[in-house]
Amino acid sequence: MSTDETTAETPAPLAPREQGAGSRRFAGWVLRVAVAVVLVALVRSFVVQSFYVPTGSMEPTVQPADRVLVDKWHGASGVQRGDIVVFDGTTAWGGPSTATHEDTGLVGSVLTPARKALGIDFGEKDYLKRVIGMPGDHVVCCTSTGHLTINGTEVTEPYLPAGARASDVTFDVTVPPGKVWLLGDNRPESADARAHLGDPGGGLVPQDDIIGRVDLRFWPLSRWGTMERSTTLSHLTAGG
Repeated sequence: MSTDETTAETPAPLAPREQGAGSRRFAGWVLRVAVAVVLVALVRSFVVQSFYVPTGSMEPTVQPADRVLVDKWHGASGVQRGDIVVFDGTTAWGGPSTATHEDTGLVGSVLTPARKALGIDFGEKDYLKRVIGMPGDHVVCCTSTGHLTINGTEVTEPYLPAGARASDVTFDVTVPPGKVWLLGDNRPESADARAHLGDPGGGLVPQDDIIGRVDLRFWPLSRWGTMERSTTLSHLTAGG
């Protein structure tokens, strides 16, 4: 054989110690992934949850395709008049969701595989609306100028679309204990409590059905910002 020729060498098998180290590294990686998945599931279940908004019922405050974060830790506790909340409307309203839908955009294509891996389903009966009446409040619409009155005080709502009346549907509601009266900001286009006045319960939503208060809009980045409570409503005298 000439000196220019080479011969292939058969790789030596891994020693038992090296094989054990590789197995431990893999097991450690699997454990870290499992812990991360559990932590994400716990955070989503008890602390905070993101929601995708498919409709324009809360425009201009919240727009279609916005994504918001909801404080689930406190649930209905601490929710006040003027807050924007997400709630489970299965019992009170039923019908299609206005707060959670899977979409096929860039963010949806990234989040969907993670959702499926975690066994998390998007809700079908979750709604996003603003708290207008708390227990004991007397909410009436409308005055001659097209405004609500809450506990006898006429309210100008700065979050409504320009030129919109408080409602084209008249109502006179006294909110009972344990319930809230919820409306969308885009009153001409929002199927909210007014659409259920003739239903059992009169469109009122149990406080226990509130998933949490919307604290942050995080997508799109151009609209990133906190969701402040409307001081126009929160400063009113409480009913009851």
